Amino acid sequence: MSSTLLPTTLVGSYAQPDWLINREMLSHQMPPRVRAQQLWRVAPEWLEQAQDDATLLAIRDQERAGIDILTDGEMRRESYSNRFATALEGVDLDNPATITSRSGHPVSVPRVVGKIRRKHAVQVRDVQFLRANTDRRIKITVPGPFTMSQQAVSDHYPDSASMALDYADAVNAEMRDLFAAGADVVQIDEPWMQAFPDKAREFGLAALNRALAGITGTTAVHICFGYGALVAGRPAGYAFLAELADSPVKQISIETAQSKLDCSVLDKLRGKTIILGVLDLSSNEVEAPETVAGRIRKALPFAAPDHLVIAPDCGLKYLPHDVAFGKMKAMADGAQLVRTELGAAAGAR
Repeated sequence: MSSTLLPTTLVGSYAQPDWLINREMLSHQMPPRVRAQQLWRVAPEWLEQAQDDATLLAIRDQERAGIDILTDGEMRRESYSNRFATALEGVDLDNPATITSRSGHPVSVPRVVGKIRRKHAVQVRDVQFLRANTDRRIKITVPGPFTMSQQAVSDHYPDSASMALDYADAVNAEMRDLFAAGADVVQIDEPWMQAFPDKAREFGLAALNRALAGITGTTAVHICFGYGALVAGRPAGYAFLAELADSPVKQISIETAQSKLDCSVLDKLRGKTIILGVLDLSSNEVEAPETVAGRIRKALPFAAPDHLVIAPDCGLKYLPHDVAFGKMKAMADGAQLVRTELGAAAGAR
């Protein structure tokens, strides 16, 4: 936990530059589950260097905006999950399968033909690069075992539950290496727990807990309703959230802005640090800092300020760069407004 009250962070992704990725193509498809090399504008032999340069820009933008816990902006990823999921043993990359996504669209997904194993560290260099280029606290994200099990078709496992447990072992091994490489926080992205709450209760929570087994660093899990720019509408509340109260995960990331979530749900998560989503990503309108501050204040009756981290609802990946930066800056400024208020109130006592 940061020593700063109400520290700010990104959920993970930031807007990738137009010179790096074909954002027009990106915006007209659902997040890819298999590799999508056609999205990159840079030739393969120069791609890593270009991604490094984009990561430096993302780091500097976060520092300039006043973000406290930095990510790499996920500049090297075509989607939040496919870079890790397609690097595992047991996946036939040449013969993908098709499923219906959580938004009702057909999408190509990995076909699992053997035991899921992590062949090598996937994101350690990402953490090392981030650690070498900022002196602020840093966070990295990995896709969750339940979500990956729902984004794949198995020709090997008897059921999704057993496949999810092997995904969990792969995530656990990756997390250990990410902390060893210098990560202060590792976040597991599990959006499909909200999409399939019955399955999440049946075996998803057990898989998440297995991924967290023996991990001593600061861990987070992100549960969301989908990218605001891609998934219209929001339910009145979470279908899967309170179940995380007894999980060993230390931080839980939720969205409140677009959904206008009733923050009383946080009462069920006492003892957890809440990563509070306060930016509406369905709109290109940049919130005023006071609007952000108002959203933070709604959570204060239900979560202690020293157990709140301030963030966007979800990733900023699909927003225009100027909008993403503007919203990020407004978030940092809004958090500072509430920070100042809380400091003044404490001084008056």
